[in-house]
Amino acid sequence: MTGIITSGEKRLIIVSGRAHPQLAQDVATELGTQVLSSTAYDFSNGETYVRFNESVRGCDVFVVQSHGDRVNDWLMEQFIMVDALKRASAKRITVVAPFYPYARQDKKHLGREPISARLVADLYKTSGADRIMSIDLHSSQEQGFFDGPWDHLWAQPVLVDYIRRRIDTSNAAVVSPDAGRIRVAERWANALGGTPLAFVHKTRDITRPNESVANRVVGAVEGRSCVLVDDMIDTGGTIAKAVQVVLDAGAKDVIVAATHGVLSGPAVDRLSTCGAREVVVTDTLPIPESKRFENLTVLPIAPLLARAIKAVFDDGSVTRLFDSEGV
Repeated sequence: MTGIITSGEKRLIIVSGRAHPQLAQDVATELGTQVLSSTAYDFSNGETYVRFNESVRGCDVFVVQSHGDRVNDWLMEQFIMVDALKRASAKRITVVAPFYPYARQDKKHLGREPISARLVADLYKTSGADRIMSIDLHSSQEQGFFDGPWDHLWAQPVLVDYIRRRIDTSNAAVVSPDAGRIRVAERWANALGGTPLAFVHKTRDITRPNESVANRVVGAVEGRSCVLVDDMIDTGGTIAKAVQVVLDAGAKDVIVAATHGVLSGPAVDRLSTCGAREVVVTDTLPIPESKRFENLTVLPIAPLLARAIKAVFDDGSVTRLFDSEGV
């Protein structure tokens, strides 16, 4: 049987969807186990079939799936995987969705809109999930959408550890790309030793997705190495414009740090030419060679996920993983 056997005969199982199998394999390696063998394919009409090739009865199963491109396909596959595990008598099923799907649709901006992030949580519950694990939610309050435990992990320790070695923290500033991410930027500033904090004043037309206008920098950035932080980079428009505004305000240079590298559409062209010294993301989403460019750095997130999964499996505290970071 694939998994970790403890003295109490508890069994930990890692299963993977097809969106980002390397991440699941990396997590399993960190845990000293293997990904459970499974069969998955699509019928000619687009329907998905999944079957696990070994027994999961009584197991503590973690279903790892990323949701980048083809998000609806991968989301449906994860629902089907959870349902299969429930019907196969798994003891506990934890959805591991590092980049939570539909996270940006967490509230109504206009009348007659859905709250899709809540709908996804409801569908996870209906399919049989007992618990959700994700990294850097777009809005922390989304944890309240799920009727059960939700482990909200932070990639900040992984990113900060790298950034700290790339800049002179005595002459740095942390910049939020908009006022809405100020609290995240504050945590970054504290983690980097109390560096100054700034933000880009931005306006957005809520009827036009992926478009915004970066107006000016609020805060002192002149002559400093600036770390521009965000939870995700999608088309790269917001970040690229923010980099230009910060450089125009006299910054020495800019490093972009974000957890989720969606990198859709024109993102690669925008980021590679925006003037940033480096763009740093984690591998919560697969980043193929076609989306990689010279100044892009991709950090592994599997060690963080593995520690959290082990804590859940051992009925320990996930929060304690971040206590020393002040997160």
